Amino acid sequence: MGRRRAKGKAGKWVGKVLAALLAVPALYLAAALIGSLVPVNRGWTEPARGTTIYLLDNGIHVDIVMPVRAQGLNWQPLVPTADFENADPSGWIAFGAGEQRVYLETPSWWDIRPRTLWSALVGGKRVMHVQYIPSVNVPVREIRLRPDEYRRLWAAIRADFTLDANGRPIHIAHPGYGPTDAFYRGVGKASAVRTCNSWVADKLRLAGVKTSLWPPFEQGLLWRYRRQNWLRLL
Repeated sequence: MGRRRAKGKAGKWVGKVLAALLAVPALYLAAALIGSLVPVNRGWTEPARGTTIYLLDNGIHVDIVMPVRAQGLNWQPLVPTADFENADPSGWIAFGAGEQRVYLETPSWWDIRPRTLWSALVGGKRVMHVQYIPSVNVPVREIRLRPDEYRRLWAAIRADFTLDANGRPIHIAHPGYGPTDAFYRGVGKASAVRTCNSWVADKLRLAGVKTSLWPPFEQGLLWRYRRQNWLRLL
């Protein structure tokens, strides 16, 4: 009888542990749904005229695409083309943020390792990904900004670069995914709570644009903005 009771107690504990483990992702998904539906800056309306930016996604990750030069602001002095193998500064520039191991150690999704997933979940150093884009032929979301909104967005993105003693972003010695992109040290950490997509939402919030409160997944962010199918940016 003693052994049966011991086994029964052990089984109950195992059941409780499994239930708790299953509850965590369920709660996360519920929070993601709520955070994607609840708006911030709900009074914002898109102007009829302004500076256009784009949200570029690959089905999982979203980047903010901005003109290299607009509203008297120029990204090139901050992220010079010398940091890139072959960058064209005449067009557009894309910014994304993510966890260091995810960005630097996984050139493709097939390269994901357990320690990479662990870092992405619990938190690792944030890295900024920058790419000069002369043109792009992929689906994007389009947002027009007023001059003051554009400047606030520009300042919010710039503030997430870790700077050296000379006030320059710290370039990471990494080949990038291609000749037009580069990585830089970011401020803070990235995790399952501070995801690449919630980073984009946070920058839009700081700019004053209506966005989702907490969208860890790209679907929870993009649905609010106009879709442009296979738009060519020139």
